[in-house]
Amino acid sequence: MSRARQCLALGALLAPLAIFSAAAMAQPSEREARERIDAIGSEIQAVNRRLGETREAQDEATRELRQVETSLAETHGRLDSIQAERRRLDAEVAALESARDELNVERAEQVEMLNAQLDALYRLGLTPQLKLLLNQDDPARLDRLQTYLNHLARARNERLDEIARLDAELAENRRERQARGEQLDSLADELATRSSELAERVADRERLVAELSGRYSDEQSRLASLNRDRSEAERVLERVREELARLQRPPPSTAIERTRGDLPWPVQGNVTSSYRRGDGVHYNGILIEAREGTTVNAVHAGRVVFADWMRGFGNLLIIDHGDNVMTLYAHLQRFNAEVGQAISRGDSLGTVGNSGGHTSPALYFEVRRNGDPIDPQAWIARR
Repeated sequence: MSRARQCLALGALLAPLAIFSAAAMAQPSEREARERIDAIGSEIQAVNRRLGETREAQDEATRELRQVETSLAETHGRLDSIQAERRRLDAEVAALESARDELNVERAEQVEMLNAQLDALYRLGLTPQLKLLLNQDDPARLDRLQTYLNHLARARNERLDEIARLDAELAENRRERQARGEQLDSLADELATRSSELAERVADRERLVAELSGRYSDEQSRLASLNRDRSEAERVLERVREELARLQRPPPSTAIERTRGDLPWPVQGNVTSSYRRGDGVHYNGILIEAREGTTVNAVHAGRVVFADWMRGFGNLLIIDHGDNVMTLYAHLQRFNAEVGQAISRGDSLGTVGNSGGHTSPALYFEVRRNGDPIDPQAWIARR
Protein backbone atom coordinates (compact mmCIF):
# COMPACT_ATOMS: atom_id res chain seq x y z
CA MET A 1 0.00 0.00 0.00
CA SER A 2 1.38 3.48 -0.83
CA ARG A 3 2.20 5.94 1.98
CA ALA A 4 -0.61 8.24 0.79
CA ARG A 5 -3.19 5.44 0.98
CA GLN A 6 -1.86 4.39 4.41
CA CYS A 7 -2.22 7.92 5.77
CA LEU A 8 -5.71 8.17 4.28
CA ALA A 9 -6.75 4.88 5.90
CA LEU A 10 -5.27 5.84 9.26
CA GLY A 11 -7.11 9.15 9.08
CA ALA A 12 -10.35 7.24 8.55
CA LEU A 13 -9.54 5.10 11.56
CA LEU A 14 -9.29 7.88 14.11
CA ALA A 15 -11.51 10.58 12.63
CA PRO A 16 -14.41 9.38 14.83
CA LEU A 17 -12.38 10.37 17.91
CA ALA A 18 -13.13 14.03 17.26
CA ILE A 19 -16.84 13.24 16.97
CA PHE A 20 -16.68 11.19 20.17
CA SER A 21 -14.98 13.96 22.17
CA ALA A 22 -17.37 16.62 20.87
CA ALA A 23 -20.33 14.42 21.80
CA ALA A 24 -18.90 13.95 25.28
CA MET A 25 -18.68 17.76 25.74
CA ALA A 26 -22.24 18.39 24.56
CA GLN A 27 -23.71 17.28 27.89
CA PRO A 28 -26.66 15.24 26.47
CA SER A 29 -28.79 13.03 28.71
CA GLU A 30 -27.01 10.06 30.25
CA ARG A 31 -28.83 7.59 28.00
CA GLU A 32 -28.17 9.62 24.82
CA ALA A 33 -24.51 10.06 25.75
CA ARG A 34 -24.11 6.33 26.30
CA GLU A 35 -25.75 5.56 22.93
CA ARG A 36 -23.48 8.03 21.12
CA ILE A 37 -20.36 6.67 22.78
CA ASP A 38 -21.35 3.10 21.93
CA ALA A 39 -22.01 4.01 18.29
CA ILE A 40 -18.75 5.94 17.92
CA GLY A 41 -16.78 3.17 19.63
CA SER A 42 -18.25 0.60 17.27
CA GLU A 43 -17.37 2.79 14.28
CA ILE A 44 -13.76 3.13 15.43
CA GLN A 45 -13.42 -0.62 15.88
CA ALA A 46 -15.00 -1.36 12.50
CA VAL A 47 -12.75 1.10 10.65
CA ASN A 48 -9.68 -0.28 12.43
CA ARG A 49 -10.55 -3.82 11.37
CA ARG A 50 -11.10 -2.78 7.76
CA LEU A 51 -7.75 -1.02 7.85
CA GLY A 52 -6.14 -4.14 9.29
CA GLU A 53 -7.62 -6.32 6.56
CA THR A 54 -6.29 -3.95 3.88
CA ARG A 55 -2.88 -3.79 5.50
CA GLU A 56 -2.61 -7.54 5.83
CA ALA A 57 -4.24 -8.54 2.55
CA GLN A 58 -0.97 -9.96 1.30
CA ASP A 59 0.03 -11.40 4.67
CA GLU A 60 -2.24 -14.38 5.29
CA ALA A 61 -0.45 -15.57 8.44
CA THR A 62 -0.68 -12.17 10.14
CA ARG A 63 -4.33 -11.85 9.18
CA GLU A 64 -5.01 -15.29 10.63
CA LEU A 65 -3.08 -14.38 13.79
CA ARG A 66 -5.28 -11.34 14.24
CA GLN A 67 -8.42 -13.44 13.84
CA VAL A 68 -7.20 -16.18 16.17
CA GLU A 69 -6.03 -13.79 18.90
CA THR A 70 -9.25 -11.78 18.67
CA SER A 71 -11.21 -15.02 18.99
CA LEU A 72 -8.98 -16.07 21.90
CA ALA A 73 -9.74 -12.80 23.69
CA GLU A 74 -13.48 -13.38 23.25
CA THR A 75 -13.17 -16.99 24.46
CA HIS A 76 -11.18 -15.95 27.52
CA GLY A 77 -13.80 -13.31 28.26
CA ARG A 78 -16.62 -15.83 28.01
CA LEU A 79 -14.74 -18.35 30.15
CA ASP A 80 -14.26 -15.72 32.85
CA SER A 81 -17.97 -14.85 32.63
CA ILE A 82 -18.89 -18.52 32.98
CA GLN A 83 -16.62 -18.92 35.99
CA ALA A 84 -18.08 -15.80 37.60
CA GLU A 85 -21.59 -17.09 36.93
CA ARG A 86 -20.68 -20.46 38.43
CA ARG A 87 -19.35 -18.77 41.56
CA ARG A 88 -22.56 -16.75 41.85
CA LEU A 89 -24.74 -19.83 41.41
CA ASP A 90 -22.61 -21.83 43.85
CA ALA A 91 -23.09 -19.05 46.41
CA GLU A 92 -26.85 -19.08 45.77
CA VAL A 93 -27.02 -22.86 46.18
CA ALA A 94 -25.01 -22.63 49.42
CA ALA A 95 -27.39 -19.94 50.70
CA LEU A 96 -30.40 -22.06 49.73
CA GLU A 97 -28.96 -25.11 51.48
CA SER A 98 -28.28 -23.04 54.59
CA ALA A 99 -31.85 -21.71 54.48
CA ARG A 100 -33.14 -25.27 54.03
CA ASP A 101 -31.25 -26.41 57.13
CA GLU A 102 -32.69 -23.52 59.14
CA LEU A 103 -36.20 -24.30 57.89
CA ASN A 104 -35.80 -27.96 58.84
CA VAL A 105 -34.66 -26.99 62.35
CA GLU A 106 -37.57 -24.57 62.69
CA ARG A 107 -40.02 -27.17 61.41
CA ALA A 108 -38.70 -29.75 63.89
CA GLU A 109 -39.19 -27.26 66.72
CA GLN A 110 -42.75 -26.55 65.61
CA VAL A 111 -43.54 -30.27 65.39
CA GLU A 112 -42.06 -30.79 68.87
CA MET A 113 -44.23 -28.00 70.31
CA LEU A 114 -47.31 -29.38 68.55
CA ASN A 115 -46.62 -32.81 70.01
CA ALA A 116 -46.35 -31.26 73.48
CA GLN A 117 -49.71 -29.54 73.00
CA LEU A 118 -51.34 -32.74 71.76
CA ASP A 119 -49.88 -34.62 74.71
CA ALA A 120 -51.34 -32.08 77.12
CA LEU A 121 -54.72 -32.40 75.44
CA TYR A 122 -54.51 -36.19 75.59
CA ARG A 123 -53.86 -36.09 79.32
CA LEU A 124 -57.13 -34.18 79.80
CA GLY A 125 -59.03 -36.94 78.06
CA LEU A 126 -61.15 -36.91 74.96
CA THR A 127 -64.08 -34.87 76.39
CA PRO A 128 -62.90 -33.03 79.53
CA GLN A 129 -65.82 -30.54 79.51
CA LEU A 130 -68.42 -33.36 79.50
CA LYS A 131 -66.70 -35.11 82.40
CA LEU A 132 -66.72 -31.92 84.44
CA LEU A 133 -70.45 -31.35 83.76
CA LEU A 134 -71.39 -34.92 84.61
CA ASN A 135 -69.36 -34.73 87.82
CA GLN A 136 -71.08 -31.41 88.65
CA ASP A 137 -67.65 -29.90 89.26
CA ASP A 138 -67.05 -26.26 90.19
CA PRO A 139 -68.37 -23.98 87.32
CA ALA A 140 -65.41 -21.58 87.82
CA ARG A 141 -63.03 -24.44 87.26
CA LEU A 142 -65.01 -25.38 84.16
CA ASP A 143 -64.58 -21.85 82.78
CA ARG A 144 -60.86 -21.91 83.45
CA LEU A 145 -60.54 -25.27 81.73
CA GLN A 146 -62.53 -24.04 78.73
CA THR A 147 -60.26 -21.01 78.41
CA TYR A 148 -57.22 -23.28 78.59
CA LEU A 149 -58.66 -25.60 75.98
CA ASN A 150 -59.46 -22.70 73.65
CA HIS A 151 -55.92 -21.39 74.05
CA LEU A 152 -54.52 -24.85 73.39
CA ALA A 153 -56.66 -25.22 70.25
CA ARG A 154 -55.52 -21.87 68.88
CA ALA A 155 -51.88 -22.68 69.60
CA ARG A 156 -52.28 -26.05 67.91
CA ASN A 157 -53.82 -24.46 64.81
CA GLU A 158 -51.02 -21.87 64.73
CA ARG A 159 -48.45 -24.64 64.90
CA LEU A 160 -50.18 -26.51 62.09
CA ASP A 161 -50.30 -23.35 59.97
CA GLU A 162 -46.61 -22.67 60.69
CA ILE A 163 -45.64 -26.22 59.75
CA ALA A 164 -47.64 -25.89 56.51
CA ARG A 165 -45.84 -22.61 55.74
CA LEU A 166 -42.45 -24.16 56.42
CA ASP A 167 -43.33 -27.14 54.21
CA ALA A 168 -44.23 -24.72 51.38
CA GLU A 169 -40.95 -22.81 51.84
CA LEU A 170 -38.98 -26.05 51.84
CA ALA A 171 -40.71 -27.13 48.62
CA GLU A 172 -39.90 -23.77 47.00
CA ASN A 173 -36.34 -24.04 48.28
CA ARG A 174 -36.07 -27.49 46.71
CA ARG A 175 -37.36 -26.16 43.34
CA GLU A 176 -34.90 -23.26 43.41
CA ARG A 177 -31.99 -25.55 44.20
CA GLN A 178 -33.00 -27.83 41.34
CA ALA A 179 -33.19 -24.84 38.95
CA ARG A 180 -29.76 -23.61 40.07
CA GLY A 181 -28.40 -27.12 39.66
CA GLU A 182 -29.68 -27.26 36.08
CA GLN A 183 -28.08 -23.86 35.37
CA LEU A 184 -24.80 -25.12 36.78
CA ASP A 185 -25.00 -28.24 34.60
CA SER A 186 -25.60 -26.04 31.54
CA LEU A 187 -22.65 -23.82 32.45
CA ALA A 188 -20.46 -26.90 32.93
CA ASP A 189 -21.34 -28.05 29.41
CA GLU A 190 -20.60 -24.62 27.95
CA LEU A 191 -17.37 -24.43 29.93
CA ALA A 192 -16.26 -27.76 28.45
CA THR A 193 -17.12 -26.54 24.94
CA ARG A 194 -15.34 -23.21 25.41
CA SER A 195 -12.31 -24.92 26.93
CA SER A 196 -12.10 -27.17 23.90
CA GLU A 197 -12.37 -24.13 21.61
CA LEU A 198 -9.66 -22.40 23.62
CA ALA A 199 -7.32 -25.37 23.23
CA GLU A 200 -7.89 -25.34 19.45
CA ARG A 201 -7.30 -21.57 19.24
CA VAL A 202 -4.11 -21.84 21.29
CA ALA A 203 -2.83 -24.57 18.97
CA ASP A 204 -3.70 -22.43 15.93
CA ARG A 205 -1.89 -19.48 17.47
CA GLU A 206 1.24 -21.48 18.20
CA ARG A 207 1.28 -22.71 14.62
CA LEU A 208 0.91 -19.17 13.26
CA VAL A 209 3.55 -17.70 15.58
CA ALA A 210 5.96 -20.44 14.53
CA GLU A 211 5.17 -19.74 10.87
CA LEU A 212 5.77 -16.01 11.30
CA SER A 213 8.98 -16.58 13.26
CA GLY A 214 10.22 -18.97 10.58
CA ARG A 215 10.13 -16.17 8.02
CA TYR A 216 13.07 -14.35 9.59
CA SER A 217 16.35 -15.50 8.13
CA ASP A 218 18.27 -13.82 10.94
CA GLU A 219 17.90 -11.50 13.94
CA GLN A 220 18.34 -8.45 11.76
CA SER A 221 15.30 -9.25 9.62
CA ARG A 222 13.23 -9.92 12.76
CA LEU A 223 14.14 -6.53 14.21
CA ALA A 224 13.40 -4.85 10.90
CA SER A 225 9.89 -6.31 10.95
CA LEU A 226 9.35 -5.20 14.55
CA ASN A 227 10.52 -1.70 13.68
CA ARG A 228 8.05 -1.54 10.79
CA ASP A 229 5.29 -2.49 13.21
CA ARG A 230 6.42 0.24 15.60
CA SER A 231 6.51 2.84 12.81
CA GLU A 232 2.97 1.91 11.84
CA ALA A 233 1.82 2.26 15.45
CA GLU A 234 3.56 5.64 15.68
CA ARG A 235 1.40 6.92 12.83
CA VAL A 236 -1.76 5.76 14.56
CA LEU A 237 -0.72 7.35 17.86
CA GLU A 238 0.17 10.59 16.16
CA ARG A 239 -3.25 10.61 14.57
CA VAL A 240 -4.86 10.15 17.99
CA ARG A 241 -2.87 13.09 19.35
CA GLU A 242 -3.76 15.30 16.39
CA GLU A 243 -7.48 14.55 16.67
CA LEU A 244 -7.49 15.28 20.41
CA ALA A 245 -5.53 18.49 19.84
CA ARG A 246 -8.10 19.69 17.27
CA LEU A 247 -10.96 19.65 19.74
CA GLN A 248 -12.49 23.04 20.48
CA ARG A 249 -12.58 21.98 24.11
CA PRO A 250 -9.73 19.66 25.10
CA PRO A 251 -10.41 16.52 27.15
CA PRO A 252 -10.86 17.42 30.84
CA SER A 253 -7.78 17.37 33.02
CA THR A 254 -7.34 14.44 35.42
CA ALA A 255 -4.39 16.12 37.16
CA ILE A 256 -2.09 13.30 36.10
CA GLU A 257 0.93 15.65 36.10
CA ARG A 258 0.65 15.91 39.89
CA THR A 259 1.01 12.15 40.27
CA ARG A 260 4.34 11.81 38.49
CA GLY A 261 6.53 9.41 40.41
CA ASP A 262 3.57 8.15 42.41
CA LEU A 263 1.44 6.25 39.90
CA PRO A 264 0.72 2.60 40.73
CA TRP A 265 2.14 -0.17 38.57
CA PRO A 266 -0.41 -1.49 36.04
CA VAL A 267 0.67 -5.02 36.98
CA GLN A 268 3.28 -6.45 39.33
CA GLY A 269 6.21 -8.25 37.74
CA ASN A 270 9.80 -8.04 36.59
CA VAL A 271 10.74 -5.46 33.96
CA THR A 272 12.35 -7.46 31.17
CA SER A 273 12.70 -4.59 28.70
CA SER A 274 13.38 -0.99 29.79
CA TYR A 275 12.60 2.32 28.11
CA ARG A 276 14.78 2.91 25.03
CA ARG A 277 16.48 -0.44 25.59
CA GLY A 278 13.85 -2.70 24.08
CA ASP A 279 13.62 -4.00 20.55
CA GLY A 280 11.16 -2.84 17.93
CA VAL A 281 7.68 -2.26 19.34
CA HIS A 282 9.02 -2.30 22.91
CA TYR A 283 11.50 0.53 22.35
CA ASN A 284 9.32 3.36 23.70
CA GLY A 285 8.06 1.71 26.88
CA ILE A 286 8.66 -1.08 29.34
CA LEU A 287 7.80 -4.77 29.22
CA ILE A 288 6.57 -6.22 32.53
CA GLU A 289 6.67 -9.99 32.81
CA ALA A 290 3.60 -11.40 34.62
CA ARG A 291 1.53 -14.54 34.82
CA GLU A 292 -0.99 -15.00 32.01
CA GLY A 293 -4.47 -13.90 33.07
CA THR A 294 -3.22 -11.44 35.72
CA THR A 295 -5.46 -8.36 35.94
CA VAL A 296 -4.10 -5.17 34.37
CA ASN A 297 -5.21 -2.00 36.17
CA ALA A 298 -5.42 1.61 35.01
CA VAL A 299 -2.68 3.75 36.56
CA HIS A 300 -4.86 6.88 36.52
CA ALA A 301 -8.32 8.15 35.63
CA GLY A 302 -9.16 8.89 31.99
CA ARG A 303 -11.14 7.68 29.00
CA VAL A 304 -10.49 4.76 26.65
CA VAL A 305 -9.80 6.04 23.12
CA PHE A 306 -8.60 2.80 21.54
CA ALA A 307 -9.15 -0.89 22.30
CA ASP A 308 -8.41 -3.23 19.42
CA TRP A 309 -5.80 -5.57 17.94
CA MET A 310 -2.77 -3.90 16.37
CA ARG A 311 0.03 -5.56 14.50
CA GLY A 312 3.06 -6.10 16.72
CA PHE A 313 1.18 -5.09 19.87
CA GLY A 314 -1.72 -7.53 19.78
CA ASN A 315 -4.64 -6.38 21.90
CA LEU A 316 -3.80 -2.74 22.59
CA LEU A 317 -5.72 -0.34 24.85
CA ILE A 318 -5.04 3.40 25.02
CA ILE A 319 -6.31 5.78 27.72
CA ASP A 320 -6.37 9.56 27.33
CA HIS A 321 -5.84 11.27 30.70
CA GLY A 322 -6.19 14.87 29.54
CA ASP A 323 -3.27 17.32 29.81
CA ASN A 324 -1.94 15.74 26.58
CA VAL A 325 -0.98 12.54 28.42
CA MET A 326 -1.86 9.02 27.26
CA THR A 327 -0.99 5.55 28.56
CA LEU A 328 -0.79 2.40 26.43
CA TYR A 329 -1.30 -1.22 27.50
CA ALA A 330 -0.40 -3.94 24.96
CA HIS A 331 -0.20 -7.74 24.53
CA LEU A 332 -3.43 -8.06 26.54
CA GLN A 333 -5.09 -11.45 26.67
CA ARG A 334 -8.49 -9.75 26.58
CA PHE A 335 -10.17 -6.40 27.25
CA ASN A 336 -12.26 -5.48 30.29
CA ALA A 337 -12.93 -1.96 28.99
CA GLU A 338 -14.16 -0.51 25.71
CA VAL A 339 -13.78 2.65 23.65
CA GLY A 340 -15.56 5.63 25.20
CA GLN A 341 -15.57 4.17 28.69
CA ALA A 342 -14.63 6.47 31.57
CA ILE A 343 -11.90 4.88 33.69
CA SER A 344 -10.93 5.44 37.32
CA ARG A 345 -7.55 4.72 38.84
CA GLY A 346 -7.25 1.00 39.60
CA ASP A 347 -10.04 -0.10 37.23
CA SER A 348 -9.49 -3.40 35.44
CA LEU A 349 -8.56 -2.87 31.79
CA GLY A 350 -7.94 -6.48 30.82
CA THR A 351 -5.59 -9.33 31.58
CA VAL A 352 -1.96 -10.11 30.81
CA GLY A 353 -1.43 -12.16 27.66
CA ASN A 354 0.98 -12.67 24.78
CA SER A 355 -1.13 -11.37 21.89
CA GLY A 356 0.56 -9.86 18.86
CA GLY A 357 2.71 -12.95 18.37
CA HIS A 358 4.67 -12.35 21.58
CA THR A 359 6.35 -15.49 22.85
CA SER A 360 5.63 -15.20 26.59
CA PRO A 361 2.97 -13.47 28.73
CA ALA A 362 3.85 -9.87 29.59
CA LEU A 363 2.38 -6.37 29.62
CA TYR A 364 3.87 -3.67 27.44
CA PHE A 365 3.29 -0.27 29.10
CA GLU A 366 3.97 3.12 27.59
CA VAL A 367 3.40 6.77 28.62
CA ARG A 368 3.14 9.60 26.10
CA ARG A 369 2.99 13.35 26.60
CA ASN A 370 2.21 15.63 23.67
CA GLY A 371 2.49 12.53 21.50
CA ASP A 372 6.08 11.81 22.51
CA PRO A 373 7.03 8.71 24.51
CA ILE A 374 8.57 9.32 27.93
CA ASP A 375 10.10 6.94 30.46
CA PRO A 376 7.18 5.21 32.27
CA GLN A 377 9.39 4.48 35.27
CA ALA A 378 9.69 8.20 35.89
CA TRP A 379 5.93 8.26 36.44
CA ILE A 380 5.19 5.07 38.34
CA ALA A 381 6.17 4.59 41.97
CA ARG A 382 9.49 3.00 42.91
CA ARG A 383 9.29 -0.52 44.27
